[in-house]
Amino acid sequence: MAVAITDPGPRRGAALRLLVVVAALFGALFGGAVPASAHAALTGSDPAQGSVVDRAPEQVSLTFSEGVAMGDDSIRVLDPKGKRVDRGKLRNLCSGSVVKYGAGLPPGLPDGTYTVAWQAVSADSHPVSGAFTFSIGAPSKSSAALPQQEAGGGPVGALYGIARYLAYAGFVLLAGGAAFVVACRPAAALVRSVQRLIVHGWAVLTGTTIAMLLLRGPYTGSGKLADIFDFGALQQVLLTKPGAALVSRLLLLAAAALFIAVLFGAYARTLEPEDADLEVDVAEEAKRRKDLTLGLGVGGVIVAAGLAATWAMAEHASTGLQTAVAMPVDVLHLLAVAAWLGGLAALVVSLYRGPAVERAAVLRFSRMAFGSVLVLVATGTYQSWRQVGSWRALTGTTYGRLLLLKVGLVLVLVAIAWVSRRWTARLGEIRPEDAATDSDTGTDGGTGTDGDTGTAADRDPVPATESAPATESAPDPAPAPDPARAVQLARQQVALRTARTKRLRDADPERLGLRRSVLAEASVAVVLLAVTTVLTATEPARTAEAVEASGAAQSTAANQPQVLTIPFDTGGPNGKGTARLDLDPGRSGSGNALRLRIADPSGRTMDVPEVKVSFTLKAKKLGPLPVAPRHAGKGHWSASGVQLPVPGRWQLSLLVRTSDIDQVTEFKNVKIG
Repeated sequence: MAVAITDPGPRRGAALRLLVVVAALFGALFGGAVPASAHAALTGSDPAQGSVVDRAPEQVSLTFSEGVAMGDDSIRVLDPKGKRVDRGKLRNLCSGSVVKYGAGLPPGLPDGTYTVAWQAVSADSHPVSGAFTFSIGAPSKSSAALPQQEAGGGPVGALYGIARYLAYAGFVLLAGGAAFVVACRPAAALVRSVQRLIVHGWAVLTGTTIAMLLLRGPYTGSGKLADIFDFGALQQVLLTKPGAALVSRLLLLAAAALFIAVLFGAYARTLEPEDADLEVDVAEEAKRRKDLTLGLGVGGVIVAAGLAATWAMAEHASTGLQTAVAMPVDVLHLLAVAAWLGGLAALVVSLYRGPAVERAAVLRFSRMAFGSVLVLVATGTYQSWRQVGSWRALTGTTYGRLLLLKVGLVLVLVAIAWVSRRWTARLGEIRPEDAATDSDTGTDGGTGTDGDTGTAADRDPVPATESAPATESAPDPAPAPDPARAVQLARQQVALRTARTKRLRDADPERLGLRRSVLAEASVAVVLLAVTTVLTATEPARTAEAVEASGAAQSTAANQPQVLTIPFDTGGPNGKGTARLDLDPGRSGSGNALRLRIADPSGRTMDVPEVKVSFTLKAKKLGPLPVAPRHAGKGHWSASGVQLPVPGRWQLSLLVRTSDIDQVTEFKNVKIG
């Protein structure tokens, strides 16, 4: 949208304000990228994804990057045949800043590959889900059926996303349009096009809020569109933080409806021209108008701040770093966006669909827009630090790269907005020919506007061809006029006057230039919206770095020396014992050193006639790769340069022979990074 900030001062002041606008757009960009994007991420699990454990664990636990809401069915563990084997009771393992939940497992689970499917609602109200596998003993084939649709996806997710964006648009039109009328141009309360803009904003916000309440259950649960009428799920939604925020928004919208009724009712009547036949106390009327303006201003700010808080209390600002600061900052950010863009929308509507806008109104809007810019600079900078976290994340994460692409598009938008600002500034001064043009046409192409006040801006036209017969008498009787013909003539008169008005307006270079620049801005905004849509579905840079750091830590742990304790029993005399095998550094390549110690049941080292070691990676069909350890002393063997070509879950085979006929082969799984 055009940046309608006029500055009658020197050119240096205009340049300074342009720099502030550019900074504000950067702030709005970084801050505006926050909504709907701060999803929780799985940062760890026990057992780890793809791991092979010796025996069935007591539980499966999941660790998240931020707070999540989970229920008893949020973590499901499926055996190789797809049967659920967990105990069906969620375990809250959170401690301090660690967000961790688990599901208990029964003892004695057989060997094989198990699937863990999980689903949760992150603290910013967005559903997240995923699945991974681990194996007991050795990997096996698995027939576990997993949901094909990601949580929050499908038709329900698309509808919910559309509703969220329409809700933001409705709030901007409602709050910003009302601020424009009360603070910048009170006469606009009488212009029907501005009235429609604000009322439509209220209707869109109300409708989308109701839609989000109905869609919330399937959005975070089943994903089925038919479940929007599941009142049991709706009842559960009302008990959640996002549900409470949506209900609060509906209650505040009821107060907003009362605000609109007063604004376009009692307040608008104080602006109508006085009837000459009525005696009106001018001082009393002015005092009444002043009191209404003060009441609408205070009440409007309270209602608008409450509506903005319904986003802050349930979405990105309510989780993560410094929530006590982030929530009020988010409220200020949304109010500034609404005052700027919503006020600009009301100004554009006034310019195109209403009586001529007086210069004082444009200047008042300029001051309000400039104040909004300053707020956006401060709040946007804080929000960008909170979500991105570091300069490296701008180029090192998908979120950061998309953000840089959005910056480039915004720079193009700034250049076009500067042109629009110049055209808008020129339109601020009402010229006589503009007033004459506007006095001949109404907001909808009709006739009878009343100067700047717009009291008769939308009255139906009364063509002169209909009024003449009422004042003149024909000398001779004539046939009655055809009613259908009279209506047709009236319509033709309206069409001619509308075409003349449009021709005159298009001939105005300032108005025509503004239209073209706004069209260019809208075209760039369409592309910008597409990038923003992708951005909102991308993991935030700070979260992505946390997940990457967690993965690096797990990888480092996997590269630690592997220490395996393997009990054995050959069945013969002195056939029982324990083998301790060290593999250092335990990573792929040829630089591993193997050390083996054999001990009897009492823990004392003992010699055996023969030991053999080999490694097999069944997933890659590698092996067995034999290792020939050399005897290094009583009960000790070693080998150097052990080659394991690729990382993965290798199976170690250890053969121990305690006599000519007594031997046993034991198997152990080892993770090689």
